Amino acid sequence: MAAEESLEQERNAILAALGPVADGIAATFGPVCEVVIHDYRRPEQSVVAVAGSVTGRAVGGAMSEIGLRVLARGDKAGDELNYLTRTGSGQLVKSSTMLLRDSTGTVFGALCVNLDVTAVNQAQALLGALAGIAGSGAGADPPVTTFGNDIDSVVDALVDAHLLHGNQTWAGLDRARRLELFRGLDERGVFAVRRAIEQVAQRLGISRASAYSYLSQSRATDQTSEGDPT
Repeated sequence: MAAEESLEQERNAILAALGPVADGIAATFGPVCEVVIHDYRRPEQSVVAVAGSVTGRAVGGAMSEIGLRVLARGDKAGDELNYLTRTGSGQLVKSSTMLLRDSTGTVFGALCVNLDVTAVNQAQALLGALAGIAGSGAGADPPVTTFGNDIDSVVDALVDAHLLHGNQTWAGLDRARRLELFRGLDERGVFAVRRAIEQVAQRLGISRASAYSYLSQSRATDQTSEGDPT
C-alpha cells in the first residue's frame, strides 16, 4: 500500500512538473501549437493541462481515439511521433504523443504536441501549382480524428467509423463481422472506458447483454462457438 501511494505521488509530481514545459513549448511555436497533458488513470477526464488551442481541448476533457489506442496497448505502447491527422472541421494537424512512465515503467499519461499545419499545407500546394508540380508526391489523406471534451463523442465516432468503413449497418453484418467490430473497438481501448459497453450497445441498437456477449466472444481464442445473441 505504501509503495503504491509513493508511485501515485511520483506520477502526480511528474504531471505537475510538465505544466510549465507545456506552456513553454506552446509559447515557442505560437498560436498554431497546442500542448496537452493527459493522465491515463482517468480516461473520461484525462486532460489535466492544456497550453494553446488547436483541437479545442480543455482541462477535464477526454482522451482522443489515439489515447484510447495507447491505453489498450498498456505498458507495451510506444511513443507516436510526427504523425498527421485531420480534425472534424478539416484542420490538418501534425502531432507527437510522448508517453509518461513512472519509475516502474508503467505508462500513466502522455504529453501531446499538436501543430496546425493547414496553412503550411495550403502554401505548399500553391507553390507546387505555381511551379507546375501540383499533385506530385501526394500521400494518402490523413485520417479524421475525433477530439472531444467528452468521451461519449469519441466512442460514438469510433463505432460509426467501423460501420461506415464497410458501408454497413449493424443489422447488415453477419456474426463474423459483428465480432470483428467488437474486436476492433476493444483493440482501440474503447472498453477501458467506464460505461462504454452500454454506450456501444445503445449506438448499435442492441441490448447490453448482447454487447457483453459479443465482447466476450470476440476476446475468446476459439471463435467457433455457436449461437448468435440478439
